[in-house]
Amino acid sequence: MSETAPNTLQYRFDGPEDAPVLILGPSLGTTWHMWDRQIPELSRHWRVLRFDLPGHGGAPAHPAAAVSDLAERLLATLDGLGVDRFGYAGCSIGGAVGAELALRHPLRVGSLALVSASPRFGTADSYRQRGVVVRTNGLDPIARATPERWFTPAFAAGQPAIVDWSVQMVRTTDPGCYIAACEALAAFDIRAELGRIGVPTLVVVGADDEVTPPADARVFVAGIPDARLALVPGASHLAPVEQPAAVTDLLVRHFSTSWLPADQPTGMTAIPAPAARAALATAPPSGAPVAEIAYTAEPVPAVADGRADTYEKGLRVRREVLGDAHVDRAQAGADEFTGDFQEFITRYAWGEVWTRPGLDRRTRSVITLTALAARGHLDELAFHTRAALRNGLTPAEIKEVLLHTAVYCGVPTANSAFSVAQRVIREETTPEG
Repeated sequence: MSETAPNTLQYRFDGPEDAPVLILGPSLGTTWHMWDRQIPELSRHWRVLRFDLPGHGGAPAHPAAAVSDLAERLLATLDGLGVDRFGYAGCSIGGAVGAELALRHPLRVGSLALVSASPRFGTADSYRQRGVVVRTNGLDPIARATPERWFTPAFAAGQPAIVDWSVQMVRTTDPGCYIAACEALAAFDIRAELGRIGVPTLVVVGADDEVTPPADARVFVAGIPDARLALVPGASHLAPVEQPAAVTDLLVRHFSTSWLPADQPTGMTAIPAPAARAALATAPPSGAPVAEIAYTAEPVPAVADGRADTYEKGLRVRREVLGDAHVDRAQAGADEFTGDFQEFITRYAWGEVWTRPGLDRRTRSVITLTALAARGHLDELAFHTRAALRNGLTPAEIKEVLLHTAVYCGVPTANSAFSVAQRVIREETTPEG
C-alpha cells in the first residue's frame, strides 16, 4: 500500500520483488480489486502493481481532468519507486492511460494490453452529460445503472454478490473525481495517433460489450502496427471480472511472448514461456477467448489537432462548451450564405474570447446567461444553459444567476429565462432509464 501525494496515485504491489513490473489499470468507478481474480496467476511471473484512480477506493480526491494527467501521475509514482520500464494492461479508462503512456513515453512501456478500451470513448457529449447528472444527483443513479453497463444479463442474474459489490464501488467514489474522469474521457481521442504506438499490443474486448464495443477494438487493431484482437465470449464491459480465467490466460500469453527487451539493463526481462502466439488464432476450447486476426480494416477518421490556429482552437472549445451535437447541426446547416458567419463566430468568439485566460468557463457562463436573458435571446439561452451545466454550474447556481438578473434586468425577462432554463435543466439532469 502507498502514501499518496497529489501528483501520484494510490497503489499496491503483489508478486516477487525481483520480477519485471506489470501494471494493471482500473476502469472508471472501480478499484484495484477489479483485478483480484488475475493476481494469483500474474503474480507468479511478475511484480504486479495495481493503482486506484483519484477518489476511488479511498484514494485521496485530487481530480485529474485529462488522461494525460493520470498518465503523468502514474509515471511520477513509478519514478518514486525506481521503476523504469514495465508492461501495462488497463481496462477502459485504465486502457486509455496505457495508450497515452505508449504514445508519449514509448521507452517506458515494454508491452501493452488494452482491455475494454477505445481510442475514443462514445461521444464527448455523453460523458459531459454524465458529469452533469452526477453533479446534480450524486452518484446513486450511475451506480444503480452500473450492472447493465458492466455485465451481461446472465452474469448479473447469477452473481448478485458481485453486482452489489460493483454498485457499492461506484457509490463510494468521490463525485468530483468521477466528474473529472468523465471530462477526461470526453476529451480523449487518439484515433489519428495510433500508428505511433510501437509496442506489441493485445486488444481484448467482450463480445457483448456495448460501452466499448468490438468495433472500437477493431479501430485500435487497424491503427496500431503490431496489434492483435481477442474477443471474449460471454463478457460485457468488465471482462476481467466476468470472465477472469479467459482474460488471465490472454494476459499471461501476451506478456510472456511479446515483452520487448529493454535498451538498457533495468531488470525488466520477458518471462520464458512456450510459444503461444499461434494459439490465439487456432480454434479454442468452448468458452475460451477467440482471436480475430483477419478483418476488413475500418478507416480511422482524420482528427484536427486543435492547435493549428484560432479556428481550430475555437472549434475545439465550442464543441467542449456547447456539445458536438449542437456544433454539428450548426455546421451542417451552413451554406454559401452563412458559412462565413459560422467561421467568424468560431474563430472570434470561441477561438479568441472564450479561450482568454482572464476568466474561467464557469464565470463566462454566468456572464453569458445574464446577457442572453437580458436581451431576450431565449433560443441561445437554452443551449447556453446546457453549456453552463457542462461548465460546472449547478442548477442552484443557475437559479441564483437568474434571480440576480430579475433584479437588474426586470421580472418579465427573468420569468421567460426561468421557463427556458427549467426545461433544459430537467432534460440534462434526469438520469437515463
